[in-house]
Amino acid sequence: MPEVRLVGPNGEQVGIVRIEDALRLANESDLDLVEVAPQARPPVCKLMDFGKFKYESAQKARESRRNQQLTVIKEQKLRPKIDQHDYETKKGHVSRFLAAGNKVKVTIMFRGREQSRPELGFRLLQKLADEVAELGFVESSAKQDGRNMIMVLAPHKNVKAKPKAKETAEPAES
Repeated sequence: MPEVRLVGPNGEQVGIVRIEDALRLANESDLDLVEVAPQARPPVCKLMDFGKFKYESAQKARESRRNQQLTVIKEQKLRPKIDQHDYETKKGHVSRFLAAGNKVKVTIMFRGREQSRPELGFRLLQKLADEVAELGFVESSAKQDGRNMIMVLAPHKNVKAKPKAKETAEPAES
């Protein structure tokens, strides 16, 4: 005759009982008989309110999703022969992205004869990584990918994303 190891509604061990007795106990206590470990010998069943269990597990899943942080990857594109002022502007964008807690994918696009000089792009990426080192670190180093060279920068762990709230203006004193 088939038997199961029965666990009570509060987690207490009832013992090994026949399935019919376990179902009768579940009906008497107005609970469900749920098989929690079918591979065990004998299988383990628990008396519980299954609807309440599903609801609570859905609430826990929703709460864990709420606490997850979405990783945003921003992209910044450069050229090997970039002018100093343009480079400073792009570096400012990268710094702003890292300060906000986002990852930054820096892409250097090569055209024509520039493809024969990948070391120019590599040096530019190294220079950028060194200049923003206080805000982030190189997550994946510079790699040639066809006509592009790609590097990914990630913010340091201690950098918290700042909320995008506008600062309140101080009232003018007269």
